Amino acid sequence: MKKLSALAACALAALALAACSESTSSTTQPGAQQNATAQPQPQVDMAALSQTKGFNVGALMSAKTVYVFFDAQCPHCGHLWDAAKPLQSQAKFVWIPVAVLNRASLAQGATLLAAADAVKAMDEHEQLLTARRGGISANGDSDALRAVVEANTKVLNGFNVESIPFIVMQDPATGKAKFAAGALPTAELAQFIGAGQTDALPVTPTPSVPASAAQTVTPANPAASR
Repeated sequence: MKKLSALAACALAALALAACSESTSSTTQPGAQQNATAQPQPQVDMAALSQTKGFNVGALMSAKTVYVFFDAQCPHCGHLWDAAKPLQSQAKFVWIPVAVLNRASLAQGATLLAAADAVKAMDEHEQLLTARRGGISANGDSDALRAVVEANTKVLNGFNVESIPFIVMQDPATGKAKFAAGALPTAELAQFIGAGQTDALPVTPTPSVPASAAQTVTPANPAASR
């Protein structure tokens, strides 16, 4: 966890990992070139991605599977959670918890995985975070799943990712896979996943985390997620 652990320290000290602002939202278009100093491009290993575990949301039988790496303590991951809601009828979203920000990330990520109704638990968690109440309480039944969150984090670290949330999907038109980073607003997320008309659910556009990227890689195996 060396890379994102270092970023977590920066986030605690200066909000570096989630240092988004209105001026950075324009950098989140998939495939956009970074204007700042060039950062190492993520190297997504789709075989490794197939070994991660998350909870499924949206159209479970959809041909489009969108993988989202998120930290339970990341407010921008919460923004993406809300932004994705209008698109749930058009894609299957697999939310993969990782632990990179603080001590609560691991326990809360495991608790979300253990929830009988992960969507309800995630909504409750985000409401508590917004109210500055820290999020959901860790569930003792989720202890065994902490190892799963740690394994997910190890996979993400191996991708050379500089920020979260981190989104990966297979492009139905090309059969290839692409990725993007940041809390994309609904319209940008819809463009990224190739969605059409969104559901009638208002979502306020939010700033995005820098270091957005897009790249062609080998297709994923959607059946590996749970």
